[in-house]
Amino acid sequence: MMEIGVFAKTFSGPFEAVCGQVKTSGINRIQFNYACVGLPSLPQVIESSVLNSVQQKLDDYALTVEAVSGTFNMIHPDPAQREYGLTALETIAGSCHVLNTNLITLCTGSRNPDDMWKAHPENNLPDAWYDLRQTVDRALAIAERYNVFLGIEPETANVINTVGKAARLLKEVNSPYLKIVFDPANLFDREPDNVIRYRIQHGLALLGDSIMSAHAKDRSAGGKVVAAGKGLVPFPLYLEQLQGMGYTGGLIMHGLAPDEVAETQQYLRTVLSRITNTR
Repeated sequence: MMEIGVFAKTFSGPFEAVCGQVKTSGINRIQFNYACVGLPSLPQVIESSVLNSVQQKLDDYALTVEAVSGTFNMIHPDPAQREYGLTALETIAGSCHVLNTNLITLCTGSRNPDDMWKAHPENNLPDAWYDLRQTVDRALAIAERYNVFLGIEPETANVINTVGKAARLLKEVNSPYLKIVFDPANLFDREPDNVIRYRIQHGLALLGDSIMSAHAKDRSAGGKVVAAGKGLVPFPLYLEQLQGMGYTGGLIMHGLAPDEVAETQQYLRTVLSRITNTR
């Protein structure tokens, strides 16, 4: 059965306090972000003392790192911003062996210069795809150098805004180092239930073999991100199909407040238990 985890950034405080809160919640798996140790999410340099401290805390609390965030705007209209992201990606990739993880999560970005999570009409133009390919090719060279995987998420506001485009990218680059992070709440904004269900089922069927991590957040009818089980994502359908595909990676909660972690975790455990008991 897949293991439920959580974004470490869900909790605040020094990293040891974060680890303690994760463990107290009954969770052993996290998605790590360097902001948790007081660094930028895209650090240009990571001191060995910081890495050693992170490794020690992870060992002390017996936490597994599902993935580390390396998210940057891969099609930012300013090439210097893309270079900054690639430099940070190499720094993060070089630290993965210390974190004992082999997955870095990415978004594909937007032409919006101020917010990579907001759509832009130029995201669908050929030059946006060209810039994405240039950035992805360089990112994959880094991944190969450090023997890590890059997990991208299809997201409605990004250049990869459909599962079809994600499949196209996978086919074009044809690299074993490019993987998918699947988040059903990123596949819709305010679409009706039948569209949501179709996109999830179609996405899992199309991208299943490439999915390396699965996320568990939700989206309300108004488009707001909410905790899993409090929005429109049909989690029984989503998790049943994931499990039916033989997926055994992490199910990482995010988009929730610290005081929602216990309730959300119990909800997901209940859904998974029902699926298992009906098989």
